Amino acid sequence: MGDTMTRFLQRLAWRLAWRLAGGLLVLLAAASLTFAALHLAPGDPVTAILGGASANPTPEAIAAARHEYGLDRPLAVQYGLYLARIARGELGQSFSLHMPVIAVLRAQAPPTLALMASSLGVAWLLALLSVVPTARRGLSGAIASTLETIGAGLPQFWLGILLLWGLAFEWRLLPPAGNHGLPTLVLPTLSLAIPLAGFLAQVMRESFDLALGQPFILTARARGLGDGAVRLRHALRHALLPCIGLSSWAVGALVGNAVAIEIIFSRQGLGRALFLSVATHDMPLVSGIVLFVALVYILAGLAADTLFILVDPRLKGTRP
Repeated sequence: MGDTMTRFLQRLAWRLAWRLAGGLLVLLAAASLTFAALHLAPGDPVTAILGGASANPTPEAIAAARHEYGLDRPLAVQYGLYLARIARGELGQSFSLHMPVIAVLRAQAPPTLALMASSLGVAWLLALLSVVPTARRGLSGAIASTLETIGAGLPQFWLGILLLWGLAFEWRLLPPAGNHGLPTLVLPTLSLAIPLAGFLAQVMRESFDLALGQPFILTARARGLGDGAVRLRHALRHALLPCIGLSSWAVGALVGNAVAIEIIFSRQGLGRALFLSVATHDMPLVSGIVLFVALVYILAGLAADTLFILVDPRLKGTRP
């Protein structure tokens, strides 16, 4: 037993170490691509620094701003200084908001993280409720599978508009906008969770069907276990494995889809802030948000790897 636990911990440590090393490369790639995209994009960041196009700055003011922010230096020097600041944890000052990027992230990240967590949790709950009772059960399984396919094909922004019109404006059951309290979180969460639940359920259903046909399921039934116990105690653990990996991908997808959802429901958050910072060519804020999202994605991958090893009995050296 002791040797098995030692091997398990070593495997977990190596897997997390490799994932962490890959995560550092992801951060470097995200920082580099963001730097390149912002410098290739049309528009001048000095305009945002000096108050926008309506400010009509003088050539002297433009030259002074370029020198102050190092924008008059060669591109390679700007890139090197940019990476050095990131390595020191210095994300700079937002051009458009005139406040530290760290302060903007501290204010905007919690609403987005809450929306992501609630959406992922509700998606998992809906997928489990759809798959576990209906897998390999004829008509109910076919109906549930059809609903999962429909749900997976729904665009989040379209579903958000539909829920906003029906549940907020027509029936007035939920508030249409804002960040105050749980009721304002319901409609954005459903907009993101329902399509994601469809994807999770489709993957989980296939794995569940395969697990129910395995020899260890027949052994469990031969020992006298009921159908519910077999599904929950044996088949479900194996069906969860591909969905755990899919969930780490879903974290990145949720951030991208949150841009439209936060705008539709007038919510504060990283998605809305990213949209506005790109529109104003606010390079430090765009870089800070992209790096924060990449970090969240990396941490989600680490958590998924840990759960994968904990859930998969083969990696722990135990029999199912």
